[in-house]
Amino acid sequence: MRIDRMLGITVMLLNRDRISARELSDKYEVSIRTIYRDIEAINMAGIPVVAHSGSNGGFGIMSNYKIDRQLLTLNDMVSILSALKGMNATLEDRELDEAIEKITSLVPADKTEHLASRLEHVSIDIQPWGYRERQKQHIKTVHEAIFNHLLISFTYSNSKGEVVERTVEPMTLLFKGYAWYLFAFCKLKNDFRLFKLSRMKELVVQDEIFKRKNVKYEEHFSSSSENVKMIRMLLKFSPKVRMKVEEYFEDEHIEYLSNGEMIAAFDAPEDDWVYSMILGFGDYVEVIEPKHMRSAIKEKTEKILALYKHDITVSHS
Repeated sequence: MRIDRMLGITVMLLNRDRISARELSDKYEVSIRTIYRDIEAINMAGIPVVAHSGSNGGFGIMSNYKIDRQLLTLNDMVSILSALKGMNATLEDRELDEAIEKITSLVPADKTEHLASRLEHVSIDIQPWGYRERQKQHIKTVHEAIFNHLLISFTYSNSKGEVVERTVEPMTLLFKGYAWYLFAFCKLKNDFRLFKLSRMKELVVQDEIFKRKNVKYEEHFSSSSENVKMIRMLLKFSPKVRMKVEEYFEDEHIEYLSNGEMIAAFDAPEDDWVYSMILGFGDYVEVIEPKHMRSAIKEKTEKILALYKHDITVSHS
């Protein structure tokens, strides 16, 4: 849209002493003639743009023109820029690039070095360790499909190991619990579902445009959670995993015993994640309640033990 382009040009002019028409033309993928018309419109809007001739020529804003930078404090700008830069490290989105430049343009010239120093204090990196390029590309592809309201299809491996073909209306990208998820309306199930991006393969953006449904993922899962059966769990942990326990549970959920052991009491749905979490603590955790979970953990560990009773050899073809 022209208004977006004009705003972007204005921000670039505020950020730089001079910029050429050719550079603006290349950035916004329009003709130089269009850039000149935009500059004229910006001038008519009251922002004094002047043209400089010569080898170092280009457009610039009059040096005595001031913009009110008091709307945001420097701390506000540091917080916003840290979040935007962290997000754009994954999305690599041009609009986010422009948003970063817009915020940066509000920083007074005598504060730019201080801003750069402050940005080094906190770095937000939402990419997990060992992040794979394929997953990053999936995020970008899904994000673009959401923006353009395009259907996507993919093969999906669910928690039971079943592989199914899905076509969905992508609604919201969600980063939660160290992983990326897609909240979408599934054509196969005719309902909203949450898909883990790392389980998606053969991702294809289709040409079909869908009309976005007026449903927010927060509202959907809030209402859905009312029907989820929660159970009370008591877990006893060894002092050797104290740091890990304190990462998982809030202080009010932990009781510290005199011998250093810990009792964690919490409510959660009985699902695969809970069993994976418990087994992840190995022999440093014991399920106290509920009794049926003790039996389930015992059965799972016996199956694991059976796998290691005999030595095996693996032949490589």
